[in-house]
Amino acid sequence: MFYHPKDGHGLPHNPFSAIVAPRPIGWISTRDGDGADNLAPYSFFNAVAYEPPQVMFASTSAKEDRGDTKDSVANIRATGVFAVNIVEFAMREAMNSTSGPWPRTVDEFAHAGVEKANCETIDCARVAGAPAVLECRMTQIVTLSGPSNFAVFGEVTGVHLRDDCLVDGIFDVTRFHPVARLGYRDYAAVREVFSMVRPGQD
Repeated sequence: MFYHPKDGHGLPHNPFSAIVAPRPIGWISTRDGDGADNLAPYSFFNAVAYEPPQVMFASTSAKEDRGDTKDSVANIRATGVFAVNIVEFAMREAMNSTSGPWPRTVDEFAHAGVEKANCETIDCARVAGAPAVLECRMTQIVTLSGPSNFAVFGEVTGVHLRDDCLVDGIFDVTRFHPVARLGYRDYAAVREVFSMVRPGQD
C-alpha cells in the first residue's frame, strides 16, 4: 500500500512509529526553577554527534498546566539542563509509570518508586540505579512543524556507567537489556548483539 500522511492511512492504527523502530528511550530527568524534580520517557530520542557528544529528544504534546509543552521541556527552558537515564528491562514498569500526564507538582521519581541521586556537572536529579546516565546542558530547543512539537538538543557534560555493565572495558548492553520503543503499545529488549567490520576498518 501507499498513502499520503496528510490524507490518512486508512488502517486501524497509525503505522508511523512501528515503521521507525526500534527507537531508544531517553528517560529524561529535569528539575524546575523551584527545585521540583520530574522524570519522563521519550522515544523520539538519540545521539547526534561525537565531538563534543550531543543528544536530542523531541516532545510532541502538551499539558494544560504547561501551556504549549510538557514538564520536561518547560523545566529545560527554565534551567538549561537535563539528564538522560538509560532504561533497562528490569526498570520497564517504573519507566512506564512515569509516562502518565501527571500534574506538574508530582515527583515521578517518588510516584514510580525510583531512587534518585544528584548529578555531578549539572543541578539535576538522575536515576540512581540506571545502567548509564548522560548529564546534559541544553544547546538549543527547535520548534518543529505542528502543535507542541519541540526538539531539545544538549551537550553531554558528564557520563555515569554502572560498574556491572562494564566488561573488559566495554559497555555491555547484554548485562542490562536496554528497552526500545516499537509501534502501538509494543516494546523490545536487546538480548543479543552481533558485530560487523565496516569497509576500510582494521
